[in-house]
Amino acid sequence: MSGSVLFEQGMDLMLFGMGTVFVFLTVLVIVTVLMSAIIRRWLPDEEMDIQSSAKHHTDIDDRIVSIIQEALAKHRSRR
Repeated sequence: MSGSVLFEQGMDLMLFGMGTVFVFLTVLVIVTVLMSAIIRRWLPDEEMDIQSSAKHHTDIDDRIVSIIQEALAKHRSRR
């Protein structure tokens, strides 16, 4: 086989491989977008109860807050 025939076959194989990857990735993106749209339509986000989430943030004990502040101060003093 001559070098030009091998080069031509190599180019054909490269273009076929790149085309296959391009088609696969395009199909993957389309399927992902469609799946996201279907999920958003059938399973909408639930509204979060603001009062219950705020209550969890205020339940921190003052003792724990002071311990965290001391740990941060000690960590920053090491620098």
